[in-house]
Amino acid sequence: SLVERTLQSARPVYGINTGFGHLVDVAVPAPELQQLQVNLLRSHAVGVGAPLSIDEVRAMILLRANSLARGYSGVRLELIQALIALLNAGVHPVIPSQGSVGSSGDLAPLAHMALVLIGEGEAIYQGSWLSGAAALDAAGLQPLELHPKEGLALINGTQMMTAVGALVLQDAFNLVLAAEVAAAMSIDALMGTSAAFHPKIQEIRGQPGQIASARRMRSLLEGSSIADAHRDSDHKVQDSYSLRCVPQVIGAIRDALDFAREVVAREANAVTDNPLVLAEDQLIVSGGNFHGQPIAMALDVIGLALTQLGNFSERRTYKLLSPAESGLPAFLTTQPGSNSGLMLTQYTAAALASENKVLAHPSSADSIPTSAGTEDFNSMGGGAALKARRIADNVSRIIAAELICAAQGLDFRRPLTSSPPVERAHTAVRAVVPQIDEDRSLGPEIEALAAVVLKGTFSEVMGTE
Repeated sequence: SLVERTLQSARPVYGINTGFGHLVDVAVPAPELQQLQVNLLRSHAVGVGAPLSIDEVRAMILLRANSLARGYSGVRLELIQALIALLNAGVHPVIPSQGSVGSSGDLAPLAHMALVLIGEGEAIYQGSWLSGAAALDAAGLQPLELHPKEGLALINGTQMMTAVGALVLQDAFNLVLAAEVAAAMSIDALMGTSAAFHPKIQEIRGQPGQIASARRMRSLLEGSSIADAHRDSDHKVQDSYSLRCVPQVIGAIRDALDFAREVVAREANAVTDNPLVLAEDQLIVSGGNFHGQPIAMALDVIGLALTQLGNFSERRTYKLLSPAESGLPAFLTTQPGSNSGLMLTQYTAAALASENKVLAHPSSADSIPTSAGTEDFNSMGGGAALKARRIADNVSRIIAAELICAAQGLDFRRPLTSSPPVERAHTAVRAVVPQIDEDRSLGPEIEALAAVVLKGTFSEVMGTE
């Protein structure tokens, strides 16, 4: 191979027969080259904090194998097969979530992943937390002996931030669809109008997300007897922004997430190693494909978009609980005073929305130099990924809070009914959160409904665009 021929020539090539980072000028003798790769994994596995989820770990392994399989990283087929074997056997490295600055790739997280391949580190296997060696043995797998360049190839890449980003994006699109369902339910509970969703006014602005969101809102509200009951009423000239501007706000969020999805999809299939082995040109070239700037910025966009989705939802929850604005009983209880109703549901939504506003500050706007200044501009994409995930979790709870309040609001409009799609959504909410007749602790029910939201249940019940 080109890597082997390079070693025979004794020409210094970064990471193959030299040190790493600021130690690039240190030549490594031939007898120490294999140990160099093992030492690299050990020294770089300095992650801290809560471990990544099993889904995130599996996505990382798959994405790393996919990148290496492109054939530009100078590794053997056996290494790629060893990664796939981990997935197939259900051996999941324990990967601390914090420690990546996202520019020489996700070095620390990927080093924790790679250690298990050589029988070191720690892993989860069949629910047990084991040493890497014990996990491989229990799964009937053998530790891999690294060849020159292979340790570096395993850890130089953006697979942690891309894996987390891809999974957060799936949650994000489920959250958008659930938010539109919640908005439709709130509009009917508040006796709002769908007039502002007229297709022509969306088309003459021309924003694709807005057009799609308005189309879905019209579909969600079609056939509502609540709307029919006040269609000719002059009780409102126009609704407040949190109802009237659903297509404009959620549409902008759709467009932002579509942009992020394109970036993440490209990165999932990218070669992000360094140096890269260009066999067709007989070259090994040091470059910067490991730099996480593209994915870091996309992750910050996801975080900002979801923050706005949560802010928007919380405003409708507030409105549903305010009798002067809703025309419904205060805090949606028939026994005010002795019962506080859903008052604190909005407090929780407000707390989460406020936390998200802090989290939405872009990680990619920051940089701290590392490796004695050799790595002098870092993307901080690892932090952007973790923030986006936390924001998505918070927003699932904010939307769950709105769904609970909107469902309760619809109950007060009986015997009038909403549209068939919204009534199906109401049934889905009630399957998790029964009608609130007397005060009870709703925290666990918000959590349970948030999990249903993230699963995509409301997109399935309502249909997707």
